[in-house]
Formats: sequence, structure tokens, C-alpha cells
Amino acid sequence: MNLRHLPLWLALLGCAGPATGQSGERARPVPAGFGSMSQNDLALRMRNEELEIHFVPLDPRVTPLLAPDAFQSLRNLVETHRRAIDSVAARAGVSQPGLALVSFFGQRPETRFDPQTLTLLIRNRLFRPLGVIPLNAKFSSQQLNVREQASAIYLFEQDIPVDDSFILSYAGLQSDDWQGKQAQLDRERSRVEARTRGERRDTTR
Repeated sequence: MNLRHLPLWLALLGCAGPATGQSGERARPVPAGFGSMSQNDLALRMRNEELEIHFVPLDPRVTPLLAPDAFQSLRNLVETHRRAIDSVAARAGVSQPGLALVSFFGQRPETRFDPQTLTLLIRNRLFRPLGVIPLNAKFSSQQLNVREQASAIYLFEQDIPVDDSFILSYAGLQSDDWQGKQAQLDRERSRVEARTRGERRDTTR
């Protein structure tokens, strides 16, 4: 994939080839504009006494399941930072990085965090970030007070397996909850497909 077309990759049906999970089943691509999920529905969460972490995959197999406003927000986010994404990926020699929106929330005063400590375990292989694109100054300072937030776009060496399972880790915290989201994602895909069929019927009358 040409990274210059990354925003379209997030938006258009079929721009990314359907992925195959461990079960051999293929995730069904769906068009944007018909979903009803929120970013919170896609987010993995981890928390301790100092930090809460939200991890949202920016992947075209799941972002079209978001409500239109939420989908457009993430699409605009990637488009706005496209040049930085291209640069990080090119330096790493990766043409199709996995992307995620990661947010850290402070639970205690003067809480420090280390962006590079966040990792993914995919089929027994550990992936550290190829690079991190800060979205606010708090992320660059790597320190938060209570209720403060720091966010960034994370790049990984390969696609995040959103049709399968993976484990998110940070400093002793772990989340393997993505597998548990598959049933909800499949239900929403079915609803999106039904809405798409209904829209097509209405336009042909």
C-alpha cells in the first residue's frame, strides 16, 4: 500500500485485503457511514492506581463500524498526521504499518509514563512501537496530573489482527479483551450490511 493513500485506506471498501484469523475465517469488509459503535466500544482499557490507558486500533476492518461522526474523526486524525506517519514508516522500512490511537489518563499527581513500554503480543511474537506521533504536549512531557490526558498515534510493524486476538501490555498491566469483542463486532457488521442493503433498495425505487 502506498502510504500517501492511507486516509483512503481507512475510508474505502476493499482497499485492504480481507484478513484471515487463526480460525481461517475472513473478516468481512464493510463500507463506512452505516455503523453505530463508539470509540469506547473499540477501546481496550488497562488501569492501575497511577494510569488508565485506552488503545483503539485504527484499522479499516473495524473503523467503518463506528458511527459516522466517530469514523470521520479518526479518519481526519490520520489524514492530519499523514506526513508524520509516512516519515516514521519509511524510516523503519515498513510500507503498511499497524496504527492505533493510544491515550494515557493520569490518576495521581505527577504520574510519569513511558510510551515505549506499551507492547503487543501477536501469535507469541512481541511487537514494540515502530514510532509514536504525539497529539498533544502532555504526551511529549511524559507526565500527567489527575484527570490529564496524553494521546498519540502508535505505529507497529504489521497490521493489528483485529479479526483475531492479541494481548496489549504496559508495565505489568495486560489486556486480552480483544477476542471478547469479536461477537459484538460481528453483530455490528451484520447490522451494517443490513443497513447497506436497505439504502440500496431505497435508491433504486
